[in-house]
Amino acid sequence: MQTELTRHVPCGPEVGFKASCGTMFTMTTAPIAPRRLPTLDAVPHAIPYQGSKRQLAHAIIPLLPQDTGQLIEPFAGSAAVSIAAAYLAIPKTVVISDINEPLMTLWQRILVDPAGLADDYESMWKAQLSDPRQYFEEVRSKFNATHEPHFLLYLLARCVKAAVRYNRDGNFNQGADHRRLGAKPVTMRARLLATSNTLVGATAITRDYTDALESASSGDVVYMDPPYEGVSNTRDNRYMAGLSRESFVASLRNAIDRDISFILSYDGTTGTKSYGKPLTEALDLMHLHLYAGKSSQATLSGKTAHTVESLYLSPALVSRLGGIAEVTARLLPVEAETPLP
Repeated sequence: MQTELTRHVPCGPEVGFKASCGTMFTMTTAPIAPRRLPTLDAVPHAIPYQGSKRQLAHAIIPLLPQDTGQLIEPFAGSAAVSIAAAYLAIPKTVVISDINEPLMTLWQRILVDPAGLADDYESMWKAQLSDPRQYFEEVRSKFNATHEPHFLLYLLARCVKAAVRYNRDGNFNQGADHRRLGAKPVTMRARLLATSNTLVGATAITRDYTDALESASSGDVVYMDPPYEGVSNTRDNRYMAGLSRESFVASLRNAIDRDISFILSYDGTTGTKSYGKPLTEALDLMHLHLYAGKSSQATLSGKTAHTVESLYLSPALVSRLGGIAEVTARLLPVEAETPLP
């Protein structure tokens, strides 16, 4: 597959790319199908979470410099990228954060008390067996009243498509998947213990993404996976808080001006459906299109659709990695690429 790169390097001060001013690079004729990394096959994952970047981690991990200080992951969700990076011992430390305080409280308990959390989950899993439907509703009510982390873990294990949904009052309102009872206790215990062990020394914080970006220094890398535009510009039943595109772009500009290295998942397509508009070219980000495989959502609906995700890299990160050509080379399979389906 031939890949074209489109980038404009402005005249003026050094911007991090080894090219003369006015040079135009391009990248978009076809998506890149990143090589799969066998080293990530045994990476543990503690919680199911819709939108997890577990599969895309195979493309993101090669883009982390070996001298990464902190890997900072706001919009943490399942923290799939942080777990994968920590598993390979790439960053010195990992900091995951999210504005969703109950989720971060769950992550804090995974980090410091995975065995106790596993005990609580096992008790709930067994208690549900007499009436799983009624028990789920009771736990959901208890969680909305207390925000206890073990209740959230159970809800994530049982809810439809592991999709977190909140109503306008901020209460968890997703229903149960009545076809399953959630991971068995022995399975959940193994996941929690393995993830906690992988993330030794990591920190989980409740904070806004702007604070996470401000905390980064030039030796760190920030990975961001915000909600897709179109489902996040207002408070709705999918996310606890919306995301203003204008404010987000301003925060990215500030990070670029501070030479912060960041990777951003922001928009994409599934079949003929698009999620969000590409970011403005004025940010001078390197824009990659990555083939992410068949859509699980489409498969559940009895359809076949392929997903392409956008990945944006800051100028500082591209420079640290050795330039645009080296970034692309890190993703391509060793063998000649085959056409995408």
